[in-house]
Amino acid sequence: MDKVVATAAEAVADVPEGASLAVGGFGLSGVPNVLIGALYERGVGGLSVVSNNCGAMESGLAVLLAAGRIARVTGSYIGANKEFARQYLAGELEVELIPQGTLAERLRAGGAGIPAFYTPAGVGTQVAEGGLPWRYDGTGSVALASPAKEVREFDGTEYVLEHGIRTDFALVRAARGDRHGNLVFSKSARNFNPLAAMAGKVTVAEVEQLVEPGEIDPDAVHLPGIFVQRVVALTPEQAADKKIEQRTVSS
Repeated sequence: MDKVVATAAEAVADVPEGASLAVGGFGLSGVPNVLIGALYERGVGGLSVVSNNCGAMESGLAVLLAAGRIARVTGSYIGANKEFARQYLAGELEVELIPQGTLAERLRAGGAGIPAFYTPAGVGTQVAEGGLPWRYDGTGSVALASPAKEVREFDGTEYVLEHGIRTDFALVRAARGDRHGNLVFSKSARNFNPLAAMAGKVTVAEVEQLVEPGEIDPDAVHLPGIFVQRVVALTPEQAADKKIEQRTVSS
């Protein structure tokens, strides 16, 4: 039951070339930077990543992206990541953009063993009808477009069929975790982290504070340890290394 692994490098040592990864985080919040850094050091590439966004401010998944290690991204937001946009438009990266709520539910459904579900999000758009550019050819033309999805009517309303997501591995970050893998997430870090963790066949969690089993009140557990296979305890320095994406000063 003790799922603690000594180092981040050991925790990701069996992630192979071309693996699929569900990665937690939202902007700079709750991003498993230490595990991503360990994966970068391993040198594996051709990765298929499922995450809300693909890193920001040269941190998180942006580290793997800039190194050319990511082949495909399933996500919701490109935002201000200029390298992401450049690779996508240049035909170097395949990108499946999904409505944010749909992405969250596809991860949760995959982890819960639900193969597919119907949602109204995307009906009447290219999300349902197909034609979204998944890959460009580098000259501005679309080399690969999304296929049409099944649309069905329930009680007079149309819904589009979306499939649950399962990945080979998941990388997440939690504020607290015990040796059994039970996790607690802090504030906005509790966004895609629990869902990504559910979707991974092998889930690795980096935790800012490692505690003994029983120290976390069962009612306080955000993600049960059944979904987590490996736990890495961060050093105080690693736990405190948190960047701010947008600084504002009030008058």
